[in-house]
Amino acid sequence: MLELIQITNDPAFAQRCDALGGFRLFVDLERLGKAERQAGRNTFISAHQLEDVARVRAVLRRSPLMVRVNPLHDGTQAEVDAVLARGADSIMLPMFSGRAQLQAFSDIVAGRVPIVGLLETGAALAGIDDWIATPGLQEVYVGLNDLHLSLGCRFMFEPLADGSVERVGRLARNKGLRFGFGGIARLDEGLLPGRDVLAEHLRLGSGAVILSRTFHRDSEMDFEREVAGLREAERALAARTPGQVEADGQRIAERIRSITAGMAPRP
Repeated sequence: MLELIQITNDPAFAQRCDALGGFRLFVDLERLGKAERQAGRNTFISAHQLEDVARVRAVLRRSPLMVRVNPLHDGTQAEVDAVLARGADSIMLPMFSGRAQLQAFSDIVAGRVPIVGLLETGAALAGIDDWIATPGLQEVYVGLNDLHLSLGCRFMFEPLADGSVERVGRLARNKGLRFGFGGIARLDEGLLPGRDVLAEHLRLGSGAVILSRTFHRDSEMDFEREVAGLREAERALAARTPGQVEADGQRIAERIRSITAGMAPRP
């Protein structure tokens, strides 16, 4: 089953996720440059604080805790030391461009916890063969929000249709690394419905996906029921024949191309 990644700094909500099993909790401390990169887009800009790491860690019994720090900068050593002191089980590095930055980050972490490389730049995608074997790297996660902007795409899921995500997954698995990508909306929501995104995760051998805000956007939603529905759909999709999987992949790629064609070119 896919590991479901939930971004939150709310210990009570984190505890509910932990009780369900199959979750990874995610405290997001990234700030540097993010607002500028994603200006004008309906994307998540975290307000999480360092002390949230310890607050969430304290309530978890079986779920690991991942912390995203800022892109590599002069304060990275202090940042890494601080999140490790508060209980992070893994650390995600965003916005790296290639081997030199990822290796420098690996040297700072020094094997204390696994590293998750967040692939979200065109340079990192182009140079993946150079950094995929970096010591300490446990997982490659493709961040489609920033990656599609870096590549000049109009629609977030274009790298899924053009084979880029598939190539990353194949290279990661060949190195024995975990692999995941993007975020997922509820099953029947989104320009590309969550059910189709889920189908692509299974086709490509993904091990993890971030749940979007649609799963808990208001107090009226039953989060546990929504997760149960996702799991039921996952079981059904896992029962497809290889021919059905391939047909679904082709249909979804064509759907992404159709959506893209209807969008205005990016300025």
